[in-house]
Amino acid sequence: MSDALDLIAAVMGTGDSQGLTAEQVLERALEREVDPLSYCANTLNLGQITVMRRAAHWAGFAFFDVIPRGLSGHAEHYPLAELARARAVPLRLIDRDVFFSSPGFFEILALRTRLRERPQLHSRVCFVPEAAIRGYMVQASSEALVDNARQGLARRWPFATAQLELTRPVRIVFVVALTLLVGIIIIVPFLGLSWLLPLSVVLLGLPAVLRLAASWRGLVEGAPPPPPERPDDAELPVYSVLVPLRDEAHMVPQLYAALRALDYPPEKLDIKFVVEDRSRATIDAVGRLPDDGSFSLICVPDAAPRTKPKALGFALPACRGDFVVVFDAEDRPHPDQLWQAAAAFRDQPDVQCLQAELLIDNADEHWLAGLFAGEYAGLFGALLPALAEWQLPMPLGGTSNHFRIAALRAIGGWDAFNVTEDADLGMRLARSGYRTAMLASHTLEEAPTQWRSWLGQRTRWMKGWMQTFIVHNRYPITLRREMGWRSMFAFKVTVLSMIVSPLLHTALLPTLLVQTVMNQFLFGGFGWSWAALHLGLLCFGYSTTLALTLIGLHRQRRYRLMVLQLLLPFYWLLLAIATLRALHELLDRPFYWAKTEHRVRKTGLSVKERIRRTGGIPKDPEHPRPAE
Repeated sequence: MSDALDLIAAVMGTGDSQGLTAEQVLERALEREVDPLSYCANTLNLGQITVMRRAAHWAGFAFFDVIPRGLSGHAEHYPLAELARARAVPLRLIDRDVFFSSPGFFEILALRTRLRERPQLHSRVCFVPEAAIRGYMVQASSEALVDNARQGLARRWPFATAQLELTRPVRIVFVVALTLLVGIIIIVPFLGLSWLLPLSVVLLGLPAVLRLAASWRGLVEGAPPPPPERPDDAELPVYSVLVPLRDEAHMVPQLYAALRALDYPPEKLDIKFVVEDRSRATIDAVGRLPDDGSFSLICVPDAAPRTKPKALGFALPACRGDFVVVFDAEDRPHPDQLWQAAAAFRDQPDVQCLQAELLIDNADEHWLAGLFAGEYAGLFGALLPALAEWQLPMPLGGTSNHFRIAALRAIGGWDAFNVTEDADLGMRLARSGYRTAMLASHTLEEAPTQWRSWLGQRTRWMKGWMQTFIVHNRYPITLRREMGWRSMFAFKVTVLSMIVSPLLHTALLPTLLVQTVMNQFLFGGFGWSWAALHLGLLCFGYSTTLALTLIGLHRQRRYRLMVLQLLLPFYWLLLAIATLRALHELLDRPFYWAKTEHRVRKTGLSVKERIRRTGGIPKDPEHPRPAE
């Protein structure tokens, strides 16, 4: 038997072959163009530790599960750009320099040959699992990684970062200006200043026109193209998955099961649980997971700002995939999502970012979750697809956005100080000339069912949209040069309407009532013309939002939620309350991250099993059916 087959046989051991011979395993690994050891660890479920221990024993080298702490070396000076490819680290062990290494299959064959020629290598090389190498390197480079997560964007893009642009005077000016703007529109009917008419029309009418256009596009849109054919495993690239967690130990088993259900070659998955260092229970929960070579843990040191984008930025240099996606703790992505994204990137070389559709799976639990589901249906089912087709800036969702990792690194990754990092990232992609598209796949999410949880989450979103609007409008000439007039105008309308519309629509309702009561006693008929205008704009705004929502719900076949959407004016009142809280936080706690609590979903069946039992396409309320 050749050394190659001998090594595979040693790694497979007795009873671990799953009915395969060493020759079959080697052949399958080479057909997939993956390292045979990685194939054994992931596809055959042997685990990194077992595979590397057996390989070390076969080759004649020592083995450690982890790299011992307290050894001297210079790992902290390792270039961050090379961190994802690190496979060895030289350290001083007592009286000698030792290479702690996680060699690949062919490197082990070469090392065994060299060991025969140079027996002293036995005391100079020690095998460790690949996860141990990366974990050690991340810990050794933690100071540099924290600095890169916090300051990397500012170094590359100093004129569009929340840390530098959101000074207290700027925040005060924005809050005062927004308050005056809303106040003027509210009282202008009582002042009779007709020259302010365009201001009301622009702020109330243009967002509605955009929603109307998106609704019309969704209404006349034909059947979507058939899904792409699944590429062969050999054609699929390494895919990184980042899952930021904080105080969510109870979510880890469900999340692990959902990610294990992904239909993607396990040896090409690079899934990283990114956990705040002070979340000890969550770290322990991840540590109790099976030895799975597709998964690893990255502990983020406790340092301000304690935000999701800072954690993502800390982990980004350690990602080794060609593409990277972000999932949240409660997410259950469709099993086909990764290979569909890889195929979409292959077929659309000009696209740098893909946004999957987010579906709320607990809409029937509570009226608040039902309204949230309608909002998401309109956003991800109608508005964002329209913006993508028109190649206008898209405020991304905070999860299930896929990136070419080279493009993400080129624009500086996430802004650690922006609490709605998804919207900001969508704008920076547009400013860089990168195209974003929608992905015909979905991820199941949970909506808050408690008022306090919903309010905290929506306050953070509103505050983040305010941050994004301020940061990217500080230098309008530069913004126009990078985006162009068309995209810049769409950005202002889209983001500003998210902030202002709930306030205006809520405030104008009592204003109209006052105008009706006062009638013509003070205005001599002029007040009624303003009342008619504002009433028309209100009806136009509500009707276009309702149309967008209903079209999105129709795509999902969720007709039971349609009647509930008549509560839209009340929902906008809640949004207005969240906006007022966001304005207050913008002044006092601009970078505070309100953590959303998540629950384990008691569905009884995995995502993959539910899809299989429904004939390939979910049809029940928990897994709404996408458009056919």
